Amino acid sequence: MESQTLNINKVIDEAKFSPFHWKVLFWCLLIIIFDGYDLIIYGVALPLLMEEWSLTSVQAGFLASAALFGMMFGAMIFGTLSDKIGRKKTIMICVALFSSFTFFGAFASGPMQFAALRFIAGLGIGGVMPICVALTSEYAPKRMRSTLVAIMFSGYAIGGMTSALLGSFLVLDFGWEIMFYIAGIPTLLLPIIWKMLPESLMYLVKEKREGEAKNIVQKLAPQEKVTPSTTLVLDEPTKGDDAPIKALFLNRRGFTTIMFWVAFFMCLLMVYALASWLPKLMIQAGYSLGASMLFLFALNIGGMIGAIGGGVLADKFHLKPVLTIMFVAGAVALILLGYNSPQMVLYTLIAIAGATTIGSQILLYTFVAQYYPTAVRTTAMGWASGIGRIGAIVGPILTGALLTLELTHQMNFLFIAIPGIIAAIAIFLVNLTAAVDSKESKMQPARLDTSAA
Repeated sequence: MESQTLNINKVIDEAKFSPFHWKVLFWCLLIIIFDGYDLIIYGVALPLLMEEWSLTSVQAGFLASAALFGMMFGAMIFGTLSDKIGRKKTIMICVALFSSFTFFGAFASGPMQFAALRFIAGLGIGGVMPICVALTSEYAPKRMRSTLVAIMFSGYAIGGMTSALLGSFLVLDFGWEIMFYIAGIPTLLLPIIWKMLPESLMYLVKEKREGEAKNIVQKLAPQEKVTPSTTLVLDEPTKGDDAPIKALFLNRRGFTTIMFWVAFFMCLLMVYALASWLPKLMIQAGYSLGASMLFLFALNIGGMIGAIGGGVLADKFHLKPVLTIMFVAGAVALILLGYNSPQMVLYTLIAIAGATTIGSQILLYTFVAQYYPTAVRTTAMGWASGIGRIGAIVGPILTGALLTLELTHQMNFLFIAIPGIIAAIAIFLVNLTAAVDSKESKMQPARLDTSAA
């Protein structure tokens, strides 16, 4: 029988959207919803925890930072591990960590034990994000890749809003612990997730697990005739990137890697500065507590719209110009927030700020996923996300220090807007022509998707 060669990158790029794609999208979306729920859960419990354990503001801040530190290390560790043992196994480990250790937080006897549990949960929270992005991106057809990743990652905002909504109904009657009990649900779903979630097709081919790979190819492209003699190949190298962290700086990728890190740092600095301090900033500007909370809700709604809308635009044009414009627009919106405007104008500006900060964070993951070759993809996203988490830790601290200076309302928002300009410059400087093939390979390098849909 004559041997047939089948390029799986081409199969994925040209595949029609099918029930298989729905399955990948649904389970990654569900995981990210629970991930977002577990991250925001601390803010819901904070007022009662401070009262029950007699915490000072500094101690409460330390508890908040415990999960963020865990997220930083989790993104780096599990992103690299995923490239070694596969996406599916690493996702399972991360879900088990963030779900079970958040659940255990309900039984913490004091702040130190609670902080330790939040740190371990943070490892899973931070680790699962880049891997779900990688898996969704690897299976998404080329013409709608950015859109599908953005929809999947919008689960992060959905989880956060679910946590806030459930908290408003349940905490007063059942205590803060009820929120942590609910967080244990994904642990019960692990056997179902293991059965339903597919492994990365590119990883299976790289590891020569041809039986599993061919089964998935048949689901992606039923029209393809896959036989025992069919050879599955990648259009990008699978060798030469055996040291994934080092590979981020090889083949003219070094400068762009640094630019991605700068963009992630600045973007998450803005996201967490606004999430932590926006109500306080608006109260200082003369608005009521209730109105300030609505501003925070508008920020998250804007984040969802920005992620999905930006994904659609990126599929039509390209992620680089879309992200650059979004960061600039976000900086302008933040500067304008410092001036007195009608309330509806303020809601609009805050929604734009959410769309261009939270939304840009999600699109940054998509950009990194499309830029790097399969062998180092989740390592690249894990390290970029990990560096970004440093910005997430620094953002609330710097903003708090900024408020102690008692500057004008305009100056406060001007300083928060500066990272947006820096992020825009970093993305503008990304080199799209950098080779993504390994140093030793003589193969034609895989081309970054720069074409219109």
